[in-house]
Amino acid sequence: MNPPGQRYDKPALDENELIERYIERGLIITDRNRAARYLRHIGYYRLSPYTIPFQADRTTHSFKSGTTFDDILYIYVFDRQLRLMTMDALERVEVTVRAAVSNTMSIHGEGGAFWYHNASNYQSRKGYSTTIERIEALTERERQRTPSDRGEQADHLHYPDALSHYLATYSSPETPPSWLVIELLTAGELHHLYANLTLRYRKKIARELNLPDQVLQSWLKTYVRVRNICAHHGRLWNRFLGVYPAISRSPTVRWLTDRSTFDTGNPRALERKRLYPVLVSLQSILFTISPHSTWALRLHSLLGEYQRIPLNALGMKADWDADEFWQEAFTAGS
Repeated sequence: MNPPGQRYDKPALDENELIERYIERGLIITDRNRAARYLRHIGYYRLSPYTIPFQADRTTHSFKSGTTFDDILYIYVFDRQLRLMTMDALERVEVTVRAAVSNTMSIHGEGGAFWYHNASNYQSRKGYSTTIERIEALTERERQRTPSDRGEQADHLHYPDALSHYLATYSSPETPPSWLVIELLTAGELHHLYANLTLRYRKKIARELNLPDQVLQSWLKTYVRVRNICAHHGRLWNRFLGVYPAISRSPTVRWLTDRSTFDTGNPRALERKRLYPVLVSLQSILFTISPHSTWALRLHSLLGEYQRIPLNALGMKADWDADEFWQEAFTAGS
């Protein structure tokens, strides 16, 4: 049964018709061919959220006087650069977590390199079963692929990856060792795997990132959300993420000088469900896993290059870079 509501009957429009719509709503477009090219390769729907700050009326979608097509592109291009910058840090953290889980469990867990088969390493039987089923399914899918699917040479002397080599070389165990398995999991599956390990192992893994277990669990959950947005080329600027990283009160966890910055009880609190606390958490981990990373400097450079971007849409203050936390990061990367 269809839910009640109106029937959608809006027709599809080509680039020229969409440009006419923009112009009718008051957007200044000086080069129609250029605008058509951007609409063709980016899409009207993808650009639409970037027009919201420039709208004088959210009902009619009319634009504020003087708004140009380039004003919209300015934010779109910035957001693209911000996604790449965020993914750069997310990649480093994710790779570290994958290695920490595999190394810790292979050395300290029950079962050695095949620890993931041992239910005693998990706190939930259901979570254990889900993990095993997923790993077996991924392994079987790879086993069923033909050499041409894998891009292998006909003589089978070369393999495109370590998993293909394992499956072609070994018959037992049927699934590969931890360091191969961990690379098969999505970021979301990695988060769930970590969260379902017994507490003593989670603590060991979290210490590799200088974090308490509960904080790492929270941050990983947030990173999965942000990573998915980035992977699908979604918008980070002016967006409520729906999740946010837990803020530790422990002085061992690197954070902004004022730890109440995102507290709801703080009358001057910043919005905690926007991107800024995620950026802070990423730099907090980078202090541990890449002490001389230039990531903070590059973030600072990006925000300096796009000075017309309203930082409050990211949950940031104009003087964000004055905090000792960021000053230390800039110094470490210089």
